[in-house]
Amino acid sequence: MKTYYGLIGAGGYGREVIPLLRSSLENELLAGCAELYFVVEGIVDSITVNDYSVISLDDFLNLPNSRRFNIAIGNSKVRERIADTCWKAGSTPYSIIAKNAVIMDANQVGNGAIISPFVTITSNVKIGSFFHANIYSYVAHDCVIGDFVTFAPSVKCNGNVIIEDHAYIGTGAVIKQGKSNKPLKIGFGAVVGMGAVVTKNIPPQVTVIGNPARPLIKDPNVNDA
Repeated sequence: MKTYYGLIGAGGYGREVIPLLRSSLENELLAGCAELYFVVEGIVDSITVNDYSVISLDDFLNLPNSRRFNIAIGNSKVRERIADTCWKAGSTPYSIIAKNAVIMDANQVGNGAIISPFVTITSNVKIGSFFHANIYSYVAHDCVIGDFVTFAPSVKCNGNVIIEDHAYIGTGAVIKQGKSNKPLKIGFGAVVGMGAVVTKNIPPQVTVIGNPARPLIKDPNVNDA
């Protein structure tokens, strides 16, 4: 039986990730027992992107079984919504792990992860579903990472850190090591800005920036537009 693989999201990250998937499926694709698509929501504007066929999410979910999916979309809430749609339609998530990523001993990585090139996960790490680890990111020992967490490139997450669901860690951020009996904690939906150095717990839904990281407080008189 043929297996249909859909990578949902044909933007920048999707275009970076799909070659990793193609490489892992090379034998199946050559044997004709797998097909690979970019999948997008709504109307399909392009027939191909980077020579990969593009189909709508509705069309993908109407393909015969077996359908497997991953989601290369940075917005974690959108990832969760699409994952729920795909699960309910009977599709199965798969993970994409670069061949040169380093994953050491006694780790647990949930379904739907994307582990980009040059990522390192050391030992005794627990990671939830649909985790994104962009290039050169690092997760050290005894960390616990929730569902739909995003690491931008070159994040350094040292040991004994808890990161709750939907947190976003920006490019080049450094998270100080916690203690085995008192892990450093980044709360649900928190955002760590680019290059920030996190030395203390971050409450849920708070954005922090700088070194050391501190809450971002917007001036109500400044218009970002």
